[in-house]
Amino acid sequence: MLIRSTWTLSVSEPTVLPRSYNLELVKQLHQQLGLEVGGEAIPPISYSGIIGLYSISKDFFTFHPEEFYQLSLCGLQEFVTKKVSGLNLTESLEFLGAKFKVINREDEISSYEELYTTLVANEPEAIRRFELEFITPTAFAQGGVNLPVPAPTLMFRSWLERWNNFAPVYLGSDELIAYLSNAILLKNHKIQTRSWQLHKGYINGFVGHVTLQIFHRADPLLANVANLLVQYARFAGTGMKTRLGMGQTAVKMEK
Repeated sequence: MLIRSTWTLSVSEPTVLPRSYNLELVKQLHQQLGLEVGGEAIPPISYSGIIGLYSISKDFFTFHPEEFYQLSLCGLQEFVTKKVSGLNLTESLEFLGAKFKVINREDEISSYEELYTTLVANEPEAIRRFELEFITPTAFAQGGVNLPVPAPTLMFRSWLERWNNFAPVYLGSDELIAYLSNAILLKNHKIQTRSWQLHKGYINGFVGHVTLQIFHRADPLLANVANLLVQYARFAGTGMKTRLGMGQTAVKMEK
């Protein structure tokens, strides 16, 4: 089972938070969920941070009363999904002296079996172009270096690693990545680098729009597997530190 829960938030007055607020909020949400922070090599949960328009001044964010904000949590395995589904933020979310009013909650619920059946087993017409929006800074850990670049191979490896770790349907490993690497190209992008603060340090990541194109010579079945992994990214996120707010990914499909 998979879930993506999104809360719409607002503030009644200008609200200032340190840029490192995510660590405190993640810790608080995990406590409410009854989960530990860390401990797993591949986290079974992804988190968005508070997304919306805010002002930045040195090490602080200012959230504004005329704006609406969103906070998302995704569960990638049954146990965590049930925890997220049962999370009750009541009427407000309070931390670090800030108070956000909870206006609405929307849940998107699916399962690994449903995604696989719909997108692969039923053999739908292959989709060969994907429009992705990287909402929060995205980067990949590669040989001890953090790479803030939208490399298709790194994106698909990230999604496949999570899928194989949590899904009952195994998709393959290095051979699949090698095939996809030769079948998919980065068609175009409009991105910029943005830093994400974690405790006292920063990680550089990219945000913005990326278009991926699958060659027409690519096998339709493998094209559908690629589509499956792209759609999974809406839940799993992309790259590193997705539990701490990095790598939030939205998908718009085009045939």
